[in-house]
Amino acid sequence: MSFSTLKVAILIVSTTAAKDPSTDASEATLKDVLEQEGGGKWEAVDTKIVPDDVAQIQRQIMLWADGAAEQVNLILTTGGTGFATADHTPEAVTAVLHKQAPGLVHGMLAASLSVTPFAMMSRPVAGVRNKSVIITLPGSPKGAKENLQAVLKTLPHACLQAAGSDSRSLHAGGLKKLEADAGIGPSKGGHSHSHDHSHHHSHGHSHGHDHSHSHSHGHSHGHGGLVRHTAPGANPMSNDPSLGPSRRNRESPYPMLSVDEALAQIKQHTPPSEVVTSKVDRILPGSVLAEDVKARANVPAFRASIVDGYAVVVPKDGNMKGVFPVVSVSHAAPGEAKALKEGEIARITTGAPLPPGATSVIMVEDTILKTMTDDGKEEKEIEILAEDVKEGENIREVGSDIKIDSLILSQGEQVSAVGGEIGLLAAVGVSEVKTHRKPVIGVLSTGDEIVEHDRPGDLRLGEVRDTNRITLMSAAEDQGFSVVDLGIVSDKPGTLEQTLRDALRRVDLVITTGGVSMGELDLLKPTIERSLGGTIHFGRVAMKPGKPTTFATVPVKNNDGQRVNKVIFSLPGNPASAIVTFHLFVLPSLHQMSGVQPAGLTKVPVTLAHDFGLDKKRPEYHRAIVTVGKDGVLSASSTGGQRSSKVGSLRGANALLCMPAGEGPLKKGEKVDALLMGGVRSAM
Repeated sequence: MSFSTLKVAILIVSTTAAKDPSTDASEATLKDVLEQEGGGKWEAVDTKIVPDDVAQIQRQIMLWADGAAEQVNLILTTGGTGFATADHTPEAVTAVLHKQAPGLVHGMLAASLSVTPFAMMSRPVAGVRNKSVIITLPGSPKGAKENLQAVLKTLPHACLQAAGSDSRSLHAGGLKKLEADAGIGPSKGGHSHSHDHSHHHSHGHSHGHDHSHSHSHGHSHGHGGLVRHTAPGANPMSNDPSLGPSRRNRESPYPMLSVDEALAQIKQHTPPSEVVTSKVDRILPGSVLAEDVKARANVPAFRASIVDGYAVVVPKDGNMKGVFPVVSVSHAAPGEAKALKEGEIARITTGAPLPPGATSVIMVEDTILKTMTDDGKEEKEIEILAEDVKEGENIREVGSDIKIDSLILSQGEQVSAVGGEIGLLAAVGVSEVKTHRKPVIGVLSTGDEIVEHDRPGDLRLGEVRDTNRITLMSAAEDQGFSVVDLGIVSDKPGTLEQTLRDALRRVDLVITTGGVSMGELDLLKPTIERSLGGTIHFGRVAMKPGKPTTFATVPVKNNDGQRVNKVIFSLPGNPASAIVTFHLFVLPSLHQMSGVQPAGLTKVPVTLAHDFGLDKKRPEYHRAIVTVGKDGVLSASSTGGQRSSKVGSLRGANALLCMPAGEGPLKKGEKVDALLMGGVRSAM
């Protein structure tokens, strides 16, 4: 890798500049430093401006560091590093770093402190995410310039290491060569190249970012008004239950992902599908083919009539006018047929095989009955009224529908019960096919307050009937998956761990509800991370409802002793949140494991039947009823109050409307995308 390939992206963090980009002077200053003092080693490839918002800062950094088309070697942020209440950049960046770089921070602070003691008021952060080095710079052009100048000459070396260059060859020649190549001399302290502290404090401030939305949710969420009085701080991973409630996290340690980012994580970490051999029978619909399927026989397998009428041998002149004796009858039932000669005809029914020697079929409508047998039960002679008859008329030739060895179904096609694929496979003699195995799902509820929905008697204070388990099991079965009922698990760490261990031996994917928020008894995340050795890929999503949705994978040994990953989705306990997040997140994972493409619900544009309010901060997935009118227009109506704990908002819903965040409302007649959970009904 050469220095000429080092790409730089600049992120301006400023609410003011986000509204009016002309107010920002930092971009030009930083580009000038890179160009004038970078030794020709840098190319600025992208600049973005975001407001002082944790989620937007993180989203843009992750777009550059995780999925950019061309690798971004260095990400520079400018702004939001001070002590002001809106300064969240260090917390936002720290939370997405994979490695921290305190040496770079020290270098920037040392340089700034030599200029002014007020450099103590800056809170820079530096580190690595994937293969990108990330550095936060002050918002003032002068401060940003000084900080970048302080570390610029060491950054090519850092970027090359982060990008995967061989450290041994980079360090060949020792410290003096490194300094000479970078154009710098040793620091006054004498140890300018100590880099074995890159993980120092890697958990210290890595999660203090999460409640950037906490003031904005207010009463719109429907939980009675969420109020947050403190600025985000620093916390480790999930709660350690052994420390007791006084030591639990005061805020979520998981970055707030957008829905698209969460779906990308699901796509990346869902285990691959397993190919199995399946019989062609009634349980095959819903399965996706893992191989191309070819016909094992011709359809039809014999020359067959496509009409009721008379098989004939056509003379050379094609003239069939005249009276002919009926010498045989050919039904669709199997049997030996007598050979036909010119001047003879045979009565034939639709689908029946042509007698040997027959070359065409005359429709019964082109004939007249002339005479009958003596007993009056059969035709004896028929007059045909046709001339200019050609060979092959009204005949379905061998293989005219499907030829042997022709491709009838392709890999990736889903076998349905309505499209005739089962009949097609049966017609060509295919009795087994390779398919992607459909995963088995386990569903459990957590919480000492949860009781079976059908338990006799009234509820005691604090008890809640388990609506989610039966709802989610029904939804999964309706999508064609086998479901195992894992019951209700109490709020005791050992109980939950053992239930999950047992479940992961039996099923491919576990769905839990409850236990994923911030209470002292919310044990799901710590159990996955601390007890099962699993990885939580995301623990919060910027959406309404369903913010605490969690997606994790856990390594498990399968029956062959191989280590495979199993999936756990931990959905919120509120009923509306649970069903929305099942369709939005769990279903795409199940589809991916089953080979279904595209994964997830079908998206269609719909017209709003009335005004819809919007959430100011989070996109909302609004439960709705979509109907089709006589004009063919798809129309969407709300199911009512959308509070996440409101079970009534589920009634009749067949779609989720993808509502953007904003001031709103969206007016009647406007169009939005809808994710269809069920069939569309006709308007009354």
